[in-house]
Amino acid sequence: MSDLFSLVEKYGTDKTLSGYTYTYSDLFEPIKNSVTSVLEIGLGTLNPAIPSSFSGNIQHFSHYKPGGSLRVWRDFFPNAQAYGIDIAKDCMFKEDRIQTFLFDSSEKEYVEYYLDGLEFDIIIDDGNHDPKYQVKTLQNLLPKLKDKGYYIIEDLGGYPGTEELLIEYLDEFNKLVKNYKVEYKGNHIVIYKEKVIPYSKKDFTLVTGLWDIGRNGRNFEEHYLPNLESFLQIDAPLVIFVPSSLVHFVKSRRNSANTHIVPYELENVKNMYSPFWDRTQKIRTNPEWYNQTGEYGWLKGSPQASLEWYNPIVQSKMFLLHDAAVWNPFKTDYFFWLDAGIMNTVPFDHLVHQNALDDITKFADPFLFLSYPYEANTEIHGFDFEAMNRFAGKKVEYVCRGGLFGGHKDILDQANGFYYTMLDRTLSQGYMGTEESIFTLMSYIESEKYRRYALDGNGLISKFTTNLLNNTAELEPVPNNKVYIKPKNLDTSSLKTSLYMLTFNFPEQVRHTLETYKKNHPDFLNKTRKILIDNSNKEEAIQGNKQVCQEYGFEHIITGENLGINRGRHFVAEHFQNSDSDYYIFLEDDMGVYGPEDTYCRNGFKHYIPNLYNTIHKIMLKEEYDFLKLSYTEVYMDNNIQVSWYNVPQHIRTELWPHYDKLPVQGLDPNAPRTKFNKIDVLDGLSYVDGDIYYANWPMIVGKSGNQRMFLDTTWAHPYEQTWMSHMFQETRKGNLKPAVLLASPIKHNRIVYYEAHERREN
Repeated sequence: MSDLFSLVEKYGTDKTLSGYTYTYSDLFEPIKNSVTSVLEIGLGTLNPAIPSSFSGNIQHFSHYKPGGSLRVWRDFFPNAQAYGIDIAKDCMFKEDRIQTFLFDSSEKEYVEYYLDGLEFDIIIDDGNHDPKYQVKTLQNLLPKLKDKGYYIIEDLGGYPGTEELLIEYLDEFNKLVKNYKVEYKGNHIVIYKEKVIPYSKKDFTLVTGLWDIGRNGRNFEEHYLPNLESFLQIDAPLVIFVPSSLVHFVKSRRNSANTHIVPYELENVKNMYSPFWDRTQKIRTNPEWYNQTGEYGWLKGSPQASLEWYNPIVQSKMFLLHDAAVWNPFKTDYFFWLDAGIMNTVPFDHLVHQNALDDITKFADPFLFLSYPYEANTEIHGFDFEAMNRFAGKKVEYVCRGGLFGGHKDILDQANGFYYTMLDRTLSQGYMGTEESIFTLMSYIESEKYRRYALDGNGLISKFTTNLLNNTAELEPVPNNKVYIKPKNLDTSSLKTSLYMLTFNFPEQVRHTLETYKKNHPDFLNKTRKILIDNSNKEEAIQGNKQVCQEYGFEHIITGENLGINRGRHFVAEHFQNSDSDYYIFLEDDMGVYGPEDTYCRNGFKHYIPNLYNTIHKIMLKEEYDFLKLSYTEVYMDNNIQVSWYNVPQHIRTELWPHYDKLPVQGLDPNAPRTKFNKIDVLDGLSYVDGDIYYANWPMIVGKSGNQRMFLDTTWAHPYEQTWMSHMFQETRKGNLKPAVLLASPIKHNRIVYYEAHERREN
């Protein structure tokens, strides 16, 4: 990986804080030795009177001085001259391979005068973030960009009071870049100066549609339109259904020769779906249906239950695909539905640069679904599980995705008729899931026609596109029969669980944390045997903890010394193993829980999970995990990073990561290896993932056999968290431990009082 991140830190720029360094690392690392000239507009003045000033940057990087990003580019590109433009005098300086200019880049005559004869491999606009200046600067400087060069515009959101580049100035922007590749990155745009390849004739047509139905948590302009923008760059014939308000958006981004736009309002959807509209709405608003997963379960708040238009749209995909095949504007033999938001989960390169779909037709004779394994208990996407089994004629063990499906034009009429009939039958009997429920039934009932490619448990379509590119994709064989497997008993009512909390010297901290459980997840207190492991060495603290224990029904175990975190943790492991409890949950005294008012963690996972206590027990029963971590996002670490990499012995590090086995001299490595995950699954609306999950002292639920192998079979006189992490990682790799982590972040680090540094002990 590149050293760009360390250079950004060295010179104190805000590139990483703004999220740009990740884009730049991916783009520039492969060309770092061939770049000879870089130009950046906006050099980070510290004058607060100037728009887009960097004066606030000092609070993050006290060592920052203007021109930091030019020094980054100078050091990162060993053969490049770095140039900079700004209107602030404090940004003017000259160093080895750095030259700066004092003028306004939105003024064409200055650009032509000062930059006469210069061309650049890379141009970065980090100047005035007002879009009217951004589009003028683009107009002036794009001719200065070399062929196959990159032009990046940062900070598309501007600042308060400004307009937006891709709204008010969209037409001007599109005219300037119409011949080049453009990739929207959220708060910045990457323009690649290479002529767009003319569309090539293909024997399939893609079909899609997009409407704004006010989906909660997914802003249409911020989430769906950027994904649609990327989607529209796919080189294939396209039939697209959109409301009239989006027609110009599509036209401005597509070649008219291979694009058929169907203006289609929500009322058109309703008219097409009219045979099913009333039944869909009746089921959707029926408490017996949406409370299948519990009053606070996932279904009640799902888009199919809460949004009037969601199911009518997704359950009309087959009808829209069929209509496109009837029209057949490009005279192709195959038709595939592809969700307009597919770029959210499938790599842009797969579909745009590498044309992964070019060979898809060989898997669609006559019809293709993509499926992923699914273990259900009561329902699948809201469709009663036992009813699905009856319709399918066997136990349903997989679900067919709705994001990508299709087949030969000669079978689409049959597929549409079969789909219509199954939708009509199931709705008439009061059963409803989504379009995926009907697709699944079609695949089970006529598996010789509706063939399947099997995805992984996470359901990500990127596996299919990857295998298309690698020429390794294979369809599942047509099944003859399947053995019925009785679902596991997930009744948690008879389970015994102990809740251990470890504390030191601050009863008010214990009380504060317990209040979060009492308020937000009372089952943790009401359904457990509760034990406080008191390491306090102050008598008044011990007495205070005694009172808290009496109030909350805790057993009070006084250790008589400061055992430290890990010796205390080991004490808990021994105590639990000698008890009659089936599971235990371990907490430090500052590990509370979030409430319903809290939204999402920094990784986008929910903070509040209804019925958390019961669901984690059901997951443990179903999967037989040794331990299940209760939070994906921790204070300093996230579970996508394989933190064990830092702590295993060097020979293990070299064996497992031979190409990346050197630890950083100090601090954390932003490019540390990522965690290898095996399976993502969902139970009662709560997602979780297993694999090489690293151990940490953050809250987890642990079973008897797991506790024995984790803490008791191998012991240390002075255990450290790093020692356990290394040991358990190696045991997981050997297959001796089966850990998992929730794809949620309900644990809140809520320390309110602090002890002296010398009192914090590991053991």
